[in-house]
Amino acid sequence: MDMAVASEQILELISFEIAEQEFCIDIRTVREIRGWTPATPIPQTPDYIRGVINLRGAVVPVLDLRNRLGLGLTEPSSRHVIVVIQHEDRTGGLLVDGVQETFQVDAGLLQPPPAMESPASDRFVDAILPLDGRMLSRLVVGNLLPVEKH
Repeated sequence: MDMAVASEQILELISFEIAEQEFCIDIRTVREIRGWTPATPIPQTPDYIRGVINLRGAVVPVLDLRNRLGLGLTEPSSRHVIVVIQHEDRTGGLLVDGVQETFQVDAGLLQPPPAMESPASDRFVDAILPLDGRMLSRLVVGNLLPVEKH
């Protein structure tokens, strides 16, 4: 993408907190935000998958985003929320400590994360947003969701 074009683009993001860190994702990937409801565990799934919930007839996996990002396990309480996201044909619920705000930002404010050893396909963070003395990490929704192995 031409960087001159990207800097004039306005992004609409939603921010949330996990383990006292702030993260954000593109609002267009969010289907809904719902209160914490216990998920039904599924055997032989990765640690970060809490289980599944019934979302109006659809079975949706719930990911413990804190665990998925390597920040420990979430002990869910009534203050936790599930952010239901959709990426292409995959839907999932992200268990977060709390949703903070939706906001618009100029794409030119996003900065690349520090270079890491992992390939881009494994990265969960694709940009850092310094905003009002805070640092928000933008998450790559498609990389967070589990990929079905056929």
